[in-house]
Amino acid sequence: MEPIYLDHNATTPVDPEVVEAMAPYWNDTYGNASSAHSFGRDAKVALERSRETIAGIINCQPSELYFTSGGTESDNIAVLGAAYQYPKRKHIVVGSTEHHAVIEPAEYLHRQLGYELDLLPVDSGGFSSPEQLEQLIRDDTVLVSVMHANNETGAIQNLSSLTEIARKHDVLFHTDAVQSIGKIVVDVKELGVDLLSLTGHKIYGAKGTGALFIRQGVKIAPLFYGGAHEKKRRPGTENVAGAVGLARALEIAEKRREADFAKLTRLADEFTTRIT
Repeated sequence: MEPIYLDHNATTPVDPEVVEAMAPYWNDTYGNASSAHSFGRDAKVALERSRETIAGIINCQPSELYFTSGGTESDNIAVLGAAYQYPKRKHIVVGSTEHHAVIEPAEYLHRQLGYELDLLPVDSGGFSSPEQLEQLIRDDTVLVSVMHANNETGAIQNLSSLTEIARKHDVLFHTDAVQSIGKIVVDVKELGVDLLSLTGHKIYGAKGTGALFIRQGVKIAPLFYGGAHEKKRRPGTENVAGAVGLARALEIAEKRREADFAKLTRLADEFTTRIT
C-alpha cells in the first residue's frame, strides 16, 4: 500500500520551483553577501531582492524584515530580545495554546530570570478575548505573544482586537504566523503587530529558512553577537539560497492561496463527512 502523507502542518516537501530558484546560490552565486567584491555584491542583490519580495507580501518595509533560520529562532529573538531590551519590565503574557517555541523561552525567563508569566486563556473554540488580555496587562508588562493561526486547533485569532489593547498600554505585541503565512492574508499593518515570525518549510520552502518582522522603531536586543549582518539583529553570514527559496515559496503560495484554500476546505469537509 502506498503511504499517504497527511502532516503538512508539520512540514512540506520542497516545491521544484523553489529548488530551481535556490540552485544558483549554492554553486554559482556563492559569495558572502557582506563581502565588498563582485561575488559578494551579486549575493547581496539576491538577498535584498528576496527581502523586498517578502516585505511586499506581508506589507512592511524591507528594512523591517530580518532573515533567520526559521520560526523557532524568530520566536526566541522576539520573546527574549524584547525582555532583554527592557529589563525593568518583568511581566510577559503569552497565549495558553502557543507553540513551544514561544512558551519555552517565556518559561525560561520566568524560571531563570524571575519574570512573571501569565497565560492568556482561550475559549472552547480556541480564541482569546481582548477583555481578558486587558485584565492581564500590567504596568510592567513588556510583551504579549499570541499565535495567529494555531497549529493544533486551526483557530485564527482576531489579532487586531488584541493588538489594540496592547498598543493602548504601550506593550509590544508578537505573533507567531508560521501556520498562517501563505495560507491566509497576513498584513502586519492590518494586524497591528510589532513583531511577527514566519518560516518557509510549512509552505513548500526549504527547512532552515525564516524571517522576523520588527516594526520600525521597535528595539530588540540581539541574542548573540559576531557581526553586523541583518543590522546586528541576527549576526552570521546570511543564507542567501535560503532567503531566495523563502521568497519564492511565498510568491507561489500567495499566487495559489485562494484556490488552495477553497480546495483544502472542500477536502477537509469531505474527509470529516466520511469518518463521521
